[in-house]
Amino acid sequence: MDFNFTQEQTLLADSLRRYLAKSYSLPARRQAIAAAGGFSAEHWQAYADMGVLALNVPEAHGGLAAGPGGNPLDTLVVMREFGRGLVVEPLWMSAVVCANVIGLSGSDTQQSALLPALADGSEVFALGALEPGGRYDFNHVATTATASGDGFKLSGRKAVVLHGAQAEHLIVSARVSGKVADATGVALFVVERNAPGLRAFDYATVDGLRAAEITLDGVVVPQSAMLADETHGTAVLERTIQLAGAALCAEALGIVEALTDTTNEYLKTRKQFGVPIGKFQALQHRVADMLVCVEQVRAMAYFAAAKVSLEDGEARRNAIAAARASVAEASRFVGKNAVQLHGGMGVADELIVSHYVKRLTMLNQTFGDYEHHLAQYAEAMTA
Repeated sequence: MDFNFTQEQTLLADSLRRYLAKSYSLPARRQAIAAAGGFSAEHWQAYADMGVLALNVPEAHGGLAAGPGGNPLDTLVVMREFGRGLVVEPLWMSAVVCANVIGLSGSDTQQSALLPALADGSEVFALGALEPGGRYDFNHVATTATASGDGFKLSGRKAVVLHGAQAEHLIVSARVSGKVADATGVALFVVERNAPGLRAFDYATVDGLRAAEITLDGVVVPQSAMLADETHGTAVLERTIQLAGAALCAEALGIVEALTDTTNEYLKTRKQFGVPIGKFQALQHRVADMLVCVEQVRAMAYFAAAKVSLEDGEARRNAIAAARASVAEASRFVGKNAVQLHGGMGVADELIVSHYVKRLTMLNQTFGDYEHHLAQYAEAMTA
């Protein structure tokens, strides 16, 4: 893969950075979090106008992607700027995760019905694939889908569904056959947020975003709501989670870059004993170590973007696991040192540093933490 950004990618990154620097200050972020939906409708529409929400939607269905999966480097460019801007709008969940689920599994009719509204921002989508007791195992599906007339009846629970209460459509996994932890027998369905029998308990996450616990109590959906049947559901989920993981690596890159810049600037202006504390060699060494970790995150974010398109499923799985484990470890080091070098102010709500670190913490728990990805990679290497 060529990692020299195209002119279009560079212009998009510059446009996003200018927009976020001008319009997405910390007070503006707080205002967005306090809004009824937990994010700003105005900013959301601005992202749609810039074409950001359409990056993973195929051109045939109102988007900018050449095909399913989009261009991972386009996604990297956007998610890096969203990380730097500390954005709370559900771009990752709706325009990356769900756009890819639909693009990889939906029929032309389903894609035509769903993707244009996703691309123009008029509707938000969320994925409910994790369940209580399953931790990060997407094969742990106790939610059932039983035949009911011309459709299915869904019953079960979904845990930590990011933006689940704000989305107009939920994509949920449900077991059609087999036992709870079987790797086969899982199908994917689109469920309307206001469907009878669907309840959502909404709550704030540590980083200011929103999540929900979803209960499906005999929710009836038509046959056309099935995106992927029981023979393809698990494979679609796995590929989608890998694409989502590569995007999270890119977001982490934007955050650690911003954290290091902010910390370096603070060391130049904060004075002790009459001189900037950045003059002290011990602190210079700490910043140097942070910069090394930033380069590690950058390398692994690019590595993930390159490998997530591999046809070899095992190689792709191992590469994303390695990237996410490495990014989690390096970004945690950057966050910890950024807080320490700011002294007691590093944990204060008034400084953006604490908000970056909270987002990193949540990011490194999303769809698998450091230990999960490391164990996955180690298991593959010793098989």
